[in-house]
Amino acid sequence: MLSVMEVKKKLPKDFIENLYELHSPLVADKILAGMSGKRNTTLRVNTLKYNIQDLMRYFREINIKFERVNFYEDALIIKNANEKDIQKLEIYEKGYVYLQSLSSMVPPLVLGVKEDENILDMASAPGSKTTQISAMMKNTGHIIANELDKIRCERLKFNIENQGVKNVEVINGYGEKLGEKYPENFDRILLDTPCSGEGRFIAEIPGTYRNWSKRTVKDLSKIQRKLIKSGYNALKPGGIMVYSTCTLNLKENKNILKRVLENFN
Repeated sequence: MLSVMEVKKKLPKDFIENLYELHSPLVADKILAGMSGKRNTTLRVNTLKYNIQDLMRYFREINIKFERVNFYEDALIIKNANEKDIQKLEIYEKGYVYLQSLSSMVPPLVLGVKEDENILDMASAPGSKTTQISAMMKNTGHIIANELDKIRCERLKFNIENQGVKNVEVINGYGEKLGEKYPENFDRILLDTPCSGEGRFIAEIPGTYRNWSKRTVKDLSKIQRKLIKSGYNALKPGGIMVYSTCTLNLKENKNILKRVLENFN
């Protein structure tokens, strides 16, 4: 595992400067420490096919050590196996579990879906959150899962089928146009928006931050403003929309929400 000083040398200079402008040195150092090494393998049980008690019993039988997650009873942190090890298991192939980061599990929990609701997932591939929402709804109601990229759309369809999801309609199109296509139509909307991915940086894996730049952040924030306006227009009066990113800067987070709160009802 790298030291914080070593992490600073590897990650983009502009990103580091922005991080220390936003946070105290202590908090910024903690964030960088989280980018210094490998992360634990985490997963959730697919409650459409399996349950957490049987999963834990099975893991004990095959000597896979795990830790429960205090904010989500259907999630586990795996202590002595990596993702490739889990992918070799029959329970993975059958769609009984889904490999997913803990932070990725949070937006659907915040969305708080209920059975038989009408839901929109605006940028849904590869389907981690879409399938989680479906499981939370017990395959009831209707979910429209949108994805712009055709190849990622196929991956989304595969994961939906593998997880035994029956209440999702996959569409392939621009999220910016969904508000026009489905005006005031949805009880709840998840906009887990395309972003610069700063929260996913790992210092020893250049591919996680190679494409980051201040210009990328600026360009993405323009797209995010269009997407959140589209989502607002697709939401029923009194409905709920969750806006989430896996990035850390103000331009793609608080500034987007500030703009929405100032311009919409």
